[in-house]
Parts: sequence; structure tokens; C-alpha cells
Amino acid sequence: MELDVAQPLLLAPGEGETVADRPERTLRILAELDQLIVTWFRYTPGEQGPDPHIHRRHSDAFYVLEGELELALGPDLQTVSAEPGTLAAAPPNVVHTFRNASDATAIFLNIHAPSMAFGDVLRGRGEEHFDQFEPPADGGRPLAEAVLSRPGEGERLEGRTTTLVKAGVRDCDGQLSVFETFLPTGHPGPPLHLHRQTAEAFLVLDGAIEFTAGDERALLEPGAFALVPPGLTHTFANPDEADARCLTIAAPAGVEEFIREAVVANPGELAALGAARDTFLPGG
Repeated sequence: MELDVAQPLLLAPGEGETVADRPERTLRILAELDQLIVTWFRYTPGEQGPDPHIHRRHSDAFYVLEGELELALGPDLQTVSAEPGTLAAAPPNVVHTFRNASDATAIFLNIHAPSMAFGDVLRGRGEEHFDQFEPPADGGRPLAEAVLSRPGEGERLEGRTTTLVKAGVRDCDGQLSVFETFLPTGHPGPPLHLHRQTAEAFLVLDGAIEFTAGDERALLEPGAFALVPPGLTHTFANPDEADARCLTIAAPAGVEEFIREAVVANPGELAALGAARDTFLPGG
């Protein structure tokens, strides 16, 4: 999947690069940049993930969309059941694996940040060079350093919109942030802005979102996906008569710090606050 880094990537539900499609599982790459790779998984009941492992230099995260995913995390491989709206993440050197232990199909996103050429592994090449290793003798980092944010959990930032931060700069060694944004009907969204180092991906969860990036404008419905490479101006709004909700994945982390500061700031302070968090407003 070739990506023009000067343009956004907009995908309708079901689009992306399909690298596996068997009765028991489907795997589709939605987006791939140096900063992150986002993949869409479908696991039928009983489908197993990889053996327990660690990554030494990047974080591995999961956001459940449908069904239930079982994860095993930490030195003792403690199992947790993740329902829709749950984010689980293993920072570097946290042992982890996953499977569908339920009696229904599970659909989830998997995010590696940085991407570390994980896309090549999914395509069947480069596995010998990938940042993946057997659990260390000492068990790796403790379970407490993994991220588990269940549905509705997270830091709630209330402004003109509501942002639910499920992972941020203090998690996963600052390699990614994940948050849900709730846009009330008719909301114009944030001001047009860009990030110079940060890549952002968006998945519409509920409602409809009008997405603007560079010269592109599109109305995205549930299941639609957008990727904004660094350096591209973008914003989003809710033109619909129903509330909307979208998932944002940013790598590296830090955008959520600007949101936290912006909700209590004066308008004249936004440009300076944003510049400190890799968020730049035109003319700012």
C-alpha cells in the first residue's frame, strides 16, 4: 500500500490492504508510517494470537471494536477480557499475547508505535529483523506498567467537546496516545492545524464526521478511517443532527497534552501552547 505522505489517506469501511483473509481471521492494514501502523483484525471464536513475547523498542496496543478479546499481560501473563471500547497496551518489555476465547467473533484494532516495519512481517517478509523477542528471564516490566482502559474509562477533558484520554504521554513511554472525541451535533470542531512530527489516525465510531485534510474533504460514517501524515493541515466537524464519536490515535504522544491545556486557556494563548505540543495553527 503506497502512501503519498503529502496527502491524507481516507478509507471507507472494509477498505485497506488485506494481507490475510481466511474463515478464521481477516487482517487488514489501514495505515502505515514510520510513526505507527494501524491494522484491523477479525478473529473467530477460538482463534489464537502469537506466543507470549515482548518488543524492546516499541509499544503494541489493542482497541476492541466488537466482541471480546482476551489479553495476557505481564510477567505472570495475567488474563484480562477486553470488551468494545477497551484499550490495552504493552509498552516496551511488557510480555503480552492475545486470543479470542469467547463464543463470538472479535473485531479489534492493533497499533504498533513506532511501526518498526511490522507491515513487512504481516506481508510475510522481514520477520527475522523485527523487534519481537521471547519473554526475558526476569519476566520483563511489571503488569502495572501495561495500559488497561475499559469502556468509558480514561481522563475526561471537558471543553466545547469531550475528550476521553485512554493513553497519553505518561503511558507506553510516550510512544502513542489514544483518545475518544465526542462531538455534539453541529459542532465545528477544532481550528485548522497541523503537526510537524506527529502522525494521527482517526476511526469514526458513531455518527458522521466531516473530515478536512489538505485539499481533501469527506463525510466519514461509522467504520471509516483517516490518516493524516505530519505536516498536513486538518480538522473535523459534526454537521449531522446526531452526536458523533471518533477514535484518535497519535504517535508519538503529546497531542492530548495540548487538548488538556487548551480547554482552560484563553484564545490568545493557543498558538504558543500548541507549538510546545507539536500542534501549529495557521498564522500562529
